[in-house]
Amino acid sequence: MATFIWQGVGPNGESMQGEMEAASRDAVVSRLRAQRIRPKTNKIRAKGKFDQDIKIPGFGQKVAPKDIVIFTRQLATMIDAGLPIVQSLDILAQQSENKTFSKIIKQIKQDVESGTTFADALRKHSKQFDDLYTNMVHAGEIGGILDTILARLSGYMEKAIRLKAKIKGAMIYPISIVSVAVIVTAILLIFVIPTFSDMFSSFGQALPLPTQIAINLSYVTIAYFKYIVAFWIALVMAIRMWYKTEKGRFAIDGFLLKLPIFGQLLRKAAVARFTRTLATLLSSGVPILDSLLITGKTAGNKVVEKTILNARQSISEGKTLTEPLLASGVFPPMVCQMINVGETTGALDSMLNKIADFYDDEVDNAVNNLTAMMEPMVIAFLGVVIGGLVIAMYMPIFKMGSLINAG
Repeated sequence: MATFIWQGVGPNGESMQGEMEAASRDAVVSRLRAQRIRPKTNKIRAKGKFDQDIKIPGFGQKVAPKDIVIFTRQLATMIDAGLPIVQSLDILAQQSENKTFSKIIKQIKQDVESGTTFADALRKHSKQFDDLYTNMVHAGEIGGILDTILARLSGYMEKAIRLKAKIKGAMIYPISIVSVAVIVTAILLIFVIPTFSDMFSSFGQALPLPTQIAINLSYVTIAYFKYIVAFWIALVMAIRMWYKTEKGRFAIDGFLLKLPIFGQLLRKAAVARFTRTLATLLSSGVPILDSLLITGKTAGNKVVEKTILNARQSISEGKTLTEPLLASGVFPPMVCQMINVGETTGALDSMLNKIADFYDDEVDNAVNNLTAMMEPMVIAFLGVVIGGLVIAMYMPIFKMGSLINAG
């Protein structure tokens, strides 16, 4: 089949255009009319070699989580309105502004047309659609409630994106301030302090201890600058390589959870993610063992993942979900007690959603408190480091001034 570029007028009079794979130009016209689109026949042409996209390695469009959320919500709306899934996928492929994602949707549509289930077609694109997504779609197809599952899935993804953005926002502020402080300190040590040092050498008197320490630190920084930079680059690369190992990631993730300020934020975010993901899967009809396996893989923290997989093992042995969660120390006792109530009453998914809502608010409060705490800490840091260097440089000048006045 050839690819045709078309233009037409939508049901509400809006201009539309896109690409479509079809056996002939007449087939394109027929399919557009079936979609209630009035084609402009003189604007339909086969896609030639000069119309092909130029691909440069490393510069292709990436499929962002936001693209997946929009696709999921629009697909849920179309299926709920009674449109067949193949037609819905065709429309979404044409409307997508991301060309990479548009091609993926077209491949999924072709697989569905050939008789593959929607879930299996999605599994061929695991980078864009993870196990959580495909398993929920599979449960929706089996239960005949695909539109409901997709709507629930898009809602879950939107909340997950917001949660991730909150955590990133909490990290960016202190990191950016400290980075600026390091750059300013380096400029002072490399360019400013040597100028003062040359001036002080003509005084012929012993310098104050803080000034001498600052000058010595400047000399060391200038003499070993390349080695200092190389050391930090090597340290970051070593940590990243270690983090890629199972043992290293477990150790670093455990250390992050124990940090005095960020640890509590990460712990609350982990609880919110776990409860929201598990609640969404269970309410969609995914079996609890499969749900826990998927939830563990998407936990984002190896310590939390191990705790969830231990809970899965506990359930497979006929025990409760609460016991291993409480024993791990990762999940607060209140969360474990509420999960126990949900298990006892048979309303686990509902209870998990309530916990997730509560901890979403807790993450909001933790981010606000963290920002409020970091401001005075950052000011103190800047005052001690940068202010200390500036004062150390001016101490000899103050000393000379006092000697002149005394004389």
